[in-house]
Amino acid sequence: MENFAAIDFETANYERSSVCSVGIVIVRNGEIVDRFYSLIQPEPNYYNYRCSCVHGLSCSDTDDAPVFSEVWSKVEPLIEGLPLVAHNKSFDEGCLKAAFRIYRMDYPDYEFYDTLYAARKAFPYLDNHRLDTVAAECGYDLSHHHHALADAEACAVIAINIL
Repeated sequence: MENFAAIDFETANYERSSVCSVGIVIVRNGEIVDRFYSLIQPEPNYYNYRCSCVHGLSCSDTDDAPVFSEVWSKVEPLIEGLPLVAHNKSFDEGCLKAAFRIYRMDYPDYEFYDTLYAARKAFPYLDNHRLDTVAAECGYDLSHHHHALADAEACAVIAINIL
């Protein structure tokens, strides 16, 4: 696969609709050509301690951030016609569908590919198939794990290598 958009969401709480940041990395002809990152005011708008510990975001980071529908209006033209790729697609695809549902937006039935699934087949010898582990196997140093843009870039590198 030479053309795709890698996507990663972070959530404020355990509700999939509570996306608080998104990272998008556009790949064309097997090369990263564009990146997009935005904070998002989550819905519902509260943070639980565990999620904040994972990604470091809190209400003070997103109180003035745009809502999902505003952010997605900027993302949509970037990803038009491209399949989406995520590491553990069930999470990111679930977040995307939940946010579309909360904002009463028509979901365009994006085509999703999963680098986690592909990595299990490509690298059965790894101790685990977490994003940082698989990224390292593909030569990418994910030093800012759980930052949506860094995670999307790691996913893009993995996809370039194994999809």
